[in-house]
Amino acid sequence: MAEKAQYEELIRQFSAFGAVKRELGRILPADCPGGSAAVLTLLGRHGDMRMSKLAELLAVDMSVTSRHVAHIADRGWIERSPDPADKRSRILRLTPEGQTQLDELSERTTQLLAHRLSDWTDDEVGQLAGLMARLRASFDDCRSAVPPRPAAPSAAEQSTRTPAITT
Repeated sequence: MAEKAQYEELIRQFSAFGAVKRELGRILPADCPGGSAAVLTLLGRHGDMRMSKLAELLAVDMSVTSRHVAHIADRGWIERSPDPADKRSRILRLTPEGQTQLDELSERTTQLLAHRLSDWTDDEVGQLAGLMARLRASFDDCRSAVPPRPAAPSAAEQSTRTPAITT
């Protein structure tokens, strides 16, 4: 198991990774914010699906998913059709326009990454992708896992602490 200092460094790096995500977000077209891009990407990767499956893959509430879906449906990038197995549900499907938008998003992000990582070797890019996939897998279904709580401080540790309010 890694040392505490290594986990603390990971926390710092995760925070710094926000800058990478922000730059990736800045290259998105104005009419395709990050949530819309995520929906298009998932439909492109996994194919037609129900809204409930999409919400699960996005790891967000159904109301948030509905807003993203409405946004891209209004632009003609997806179609919603009745589910033959359950007429109350809808199947989401990329339209040709949606596939074109997804291809454009992929091209933009690929170009940005190729530019920013131009001094990386193919092996280094592959290692990063593999480690990121492994990290993501370690957090799969994290909503059902209960993180351990920090241990309560001992009586000796409590007595050496400075109280928040003194009189």
